[in-house]
Amino acid sequence: MAEAPNEKKFMRETIVKPPVSRGQIARRLLALILFAVIFGVVAAVSFVVSWPVAEQLFGTEPPSTAIPITIERDDEPGSYTAPTETMEETPPEPLQSEAVREEMEQMLDEALEEFPWEDKHLEELNQLIVKAGQAADKSIVTVSSVRQQTDWFDNPVESMGQYAGVILAVNENEVVILTMEAALEGADELRVIFGDGGIASGEVKQRDTVAGLAAIRVNTAELGGGTKSWIEAIELGNSYTTRAGDMVVAVGSPAGWVHSVKYGRLSYVAKGVQIPDGQTRVLYADFDCYTENGTFLLNMNGQLLGWASVRYQEETPDGVTALTAISEYKGMLQKLSNGIEMPYFGIMAQEVSGAMQEQGVPEGIYITESIADGPAYSAGIQNGDIITRIQTDDIVSIRDFQVCLENVQSGENVTVVVQRKGIDEYKEIEYSVTIGAR
Repeated sequence: MAEAPNEKKFMRETIVKPPVSRGQIARRLLALILFAVIFGVVAAVSFVVSWPVAEQLFGTEPPSTAIPITIERDDEPGSYTAPTETMEETPPEPLQSEAVREEMEQMLDEALEEFPWEDKHLEELNQLIVKAGQAADKSIVTVSSVRQQTDWFDNPVESMGQYAGVILAVNENEVVILTMEAALEGADELRVIFGDGGIASGEVKQRDTVAGLAAIRVNTAELGGGTKSWIEAIELGNSYTTRAGDMVVAVGSPAGWVHSVKYGRLSYVAKGVQIPDGQTRVLYADFDCYTENGTFLLNMNGQLLGWASVRYQEETPDGVTALTAISEYKGMLQKLSNGIEMPYFGIMAQEVSGAMQEQGVPEGIYITESIADGPAYSAGIQNGDIITRIQTDDIVSIRDFQVCLENVQSGENVTVVVQRKGIDEYKEIEYSVTIGAR
């Protein structure tokens, strides 16, 4: 087909970009890096500025590293000899007979009559007790066990149980409090009220269902400046040095109200009382206390000696309070304070005395009861067995056994060697026991 005379052809052109020079590449790369730095700085500043607001709105907390809590053990003054040479369960030593108590009271009355007692002496003694109670008040808290319930009309109802607690440790991350394990039962929330009125939420750190104790923590960041400067950790005493006749002060909830105080004397110290996985001392004070809500015993220097125990109170005479001593429990108290599960072996035992060894009984600890469904029981260890070795450690005393148990973790498998009496002789048997938790 012939082209029209006036038809024009269009020119099609392609634009080709010139090659990028090295200088241009360097400038672009530098600009990219500059923009990245600017955006990074802006993001960091925005995060820092907005974090406190977000924390208040959503309750988030910055992660913190737990600070280990160390509790120094007490050296027991001399080894304790089992009070019986039989292989039967050792009950708590009986309290003093009425005749002995009357004799002691008569001697005290005679001493008081000879002492040039004046009003100023009574006032000095009273001031000493008041100071001990006031100093301890900075370490006493109220643990409120909050339960959320509904009434018959489905209206929300909040009920509270009040328990006393004592501050064991204070550091930059947390406040660790010892209280009764009963405070945790059925609780939907824990609130801790300090002596100056400050309130903070509490969290369960660890519990010991056998001893009836629990450790709870409060985040230090939740406390106001006034509360931080008010509170103090209680100083731990040495219950091995306590004797009958010592003046003592009960704090916590001895009269049924938190921050109440009572005082008196130790009337008796029972040694070698069997408890699950060990022995302990039980302190008997000559005044009556409420034991369920948390009562703590102090010496006149304000040091913690022990706590009231429901376990021994049922068999204690009226007007006397039974308290578990602290020294045998310090190893476990360290685990409790650090949130570590309490190891559980599951035996009641007593030491084999020298007289028993003369009768052919092997040296070790004699099991008076392998507690049903406990780790030892489940492994096959029986009543009457004598533990002589755990792992590579020889066991010749209850203290050896307690120290060994403190050094293992729940869930750990340990080799236990026992001597079991046969028809004519004792035979060595080896068991593998999985340590439980209590």
